[in-house]
Amino acid sequence: MTKTIKNSFITGTLLLTFAGVLTRLIGFFYRIFLSRTIGAEGLGIYQLLSPVMALGFAVTAAGIQTAISRFVSTEIGKKNPEGARRYFYCGLIVSLLLSALTGFIIWKYADFIASAWLGDIRCAPLLSVLSLSFVPACIHACINGYYYGTKKTGVPALCQLTEQLVRVGSVYLLYCIHMREQTPVPLSVTMWGIVLGEVASTLVSVSFAKIPRGTKRVPSIPACLHGLAVMAVPLTANRVVLNLFSGYETVMIPNRLKLFGYTSAEALGVYGILTGMAMSIIMFPSVVTNSVSVLLLPTISEAKAAGDDRLIRRTVTKTIRACLFLGFLCTAGFLFTGKYLGNLLFGNALAGTFIVTLGWICPFLYLSSTLSSVLHGLGYPGLTFCFNLAACGIRILFVLFAIPAYGIKGYLWGILLSHIATAFLTIIVLLRKI
Repeated sequence: MTKTIKNSFITGTLLLTFAGVLTRLIGFFYRIFLSRTIGAEGLGIYQLLSPVMALGFAVTAAGIQTAISRFVSTEIGKKNPEGARRYFYCGLIVSLLLSALTGFIIWKYADFIASAWLGDIRCAPLLSVLSLSFVPACIHACINGYYYGTKKTGVPALCQLTEQLVRVGSVYLLYCIHMREQTPVPLSVTMWGIVLGEVASTLVSVSFAKIPRGTKRVPSIPACLHGLAVMAVPLTANRVVLNLFSGYETVMIPNRLKLFGYTSAEALGVYGILTGMAMSIIMFPSVVTNSVSVLLLPTISEAKAAGDDRLIRRTVTKTIRACLFLGFLCTAGFLFTGKYLGNLLFGNALAGTFIVTLGWICPFLYLSSTLSSVLHGLGYPGLTFCFNLAACGIRILFVLFAIPAYGIKGYLWGILLSHIATAFLTIIVLLRKI
């Protein structure tokens, strides 16, 4: 990397990593608080909503955010801030329209989604509250996409911290009010925390965002919309398909656990322990790789536009080495401390067992997430989609056939195999492309 690119990359990564570490730490205490407030079954119901949240974000903002980041980085590379500004506003308007429509549909059909898709009518009031979060979420997602494209991560880092602090603080405040009035704490307080967190993050991003003007000739609005659509539509379609498959996977886990012999409450409890407790520990180190992933896309895009294949190769090589080092280090750490962490943080022995088993996925998880950003930067989002779809298919097969025979351990084997497959396929393709 050139010195300027390297410095901005490292600075941006450190800022996002610092914000991510603080956010994950707050999230740890939040998950511990939830596990002791709403219990494992309540945590399972809360986690059932994750497919709806992920699908809503995929439809409204995820693909557009990535497209904004890429086109902004391209325009900034051409010394054309006005072009970057035009792409940002076009993407924001489209995202606002989609988020308003998505929120209305979820609010209108909350009962149907809860019963027909999630399989638990208790999710309906939570969905009604969740529907309010998509408009503010899309606003700060687009603003973050602009700043990722410029490789300036101060505003996104501040938004990330604000969202988590307000989310956790508001839920704790509502919990205290219910405790003082000696009334049961409804699960909907968790959704109000999400909504208030998104609103606070949006207010911060709007307050601090500065989108400079320029004097160069800019692309027309139709040209900007077309360019954004060419990249965002495939990404959005990919994410929607993947989230639909992932949602099916999520909903089927408790159902297949019943075939293994669990009651409905026990199945939701085991699912809550896995996703709400163990996975939060396993995903903690990924705050580093997530930060790297965000900045890899504009860096690789600029290098490709400049025809600098040497920079691309060096970046990919260093990324693979760093991810493998971090991954195997985390695997060793979780193997030795997993059971202790499960008992210490959650007071749950099963969570510790899950942490030990899931520790093996770390090298492959970190590799696949970072190298997917490289493929996006090179202009191959379709390959990433195919690999992720194959990984999801592997997990679904294990959900359908391994869980009824071996219980939740069958699903853990599926998670491991899916991440191994994704990592190796991505590396093979990159070796051929670069």
